[in-house]
Amino acid sequence: MAEEFSQEVVGAVGRVSVPIAVGREGEVILPVRGGSEAFSALSDEAIPKHTRVVVIEVVSGRTVRVTPC
Repeated sequence: MAEEFSQEVVGAVGRVSVPIAVGREGEVILPVRGGSEAFSALSDEAIPKHTRVVVIEVVSGRTVRVTPC
């Protein structure tokens, strides 16, 4: 089940709802399971609110690593 979820989320495009700072979690809204859900997000670069991002990795159950689109 977790692997199935990872496959669904990796590659998903969403928007930053809480800015992401280097080394600090922010939050993104992603389309999953026919709706939208909030996830904690990490990035190797600072990403401001409202930026479109793509998920490159599922770090843990509700935390993803993203990069700007």
